[in-house]
Amino acid sequence: MTNPKGYRRGTRHLFARDFKKNGRIPLATYMKIYKRGDIVDIKGNGAVQKGMPHRYYHGKTGRVFNVTRHAVGIIVNKRVRHRIIAKRINVRIEHIKHSKCRSDFLNRVKLSEKLKREAKETGKPVPLSSIKRQPQGPRKQHLVRTGGNKPQIVEPIPYQFVA
Repeated sequence: MTNPKGYRRGTRHLFARDFKKNGRIPLATYMKIYKRGDIVDIKGNGAVQKGMPHRYYHGKTGRVFNVTRHAVGIIVNKRVRHRIIAKRINVRIEHIKHSKCRSDFLNRVKLSEKLKREAKETGKPVPLSSIKRQPQGPRKQHLVRTGGNKPQIVEPIPYQFVA
């Protein structure tokens, strides 16, 4: 076959299971709860052929709009030439997982709400530097001493053939 045009064309390595991850799928995959509005990552699992997404959606992130017994409906943005279309796909739960893209944001919201609550109780305003994200900035200066450390010469080891 010179140019196959099948549905799973070019997925030999894409849907292959990871090293030492073959065999039965862990039960924790089936115990996860998905609700409407959840953000999920799509990753096709080669061990389950049913309900597998097309290779285009592998690695994409979408939002759950429908939940059934074995699958969920996901809205994913797809770029087609000059426009972005919101596609609705149905994928089994073996091929998705909860996305961690909003975890940092949600943690910051919880922290800022806690700081605001504490400031309200004490009657002092909240400093913006504690609520807003700040760039990391350069590292602190430090002095490197070579008193007890002799300089090491780094050079390649000569090749030796061992029979």
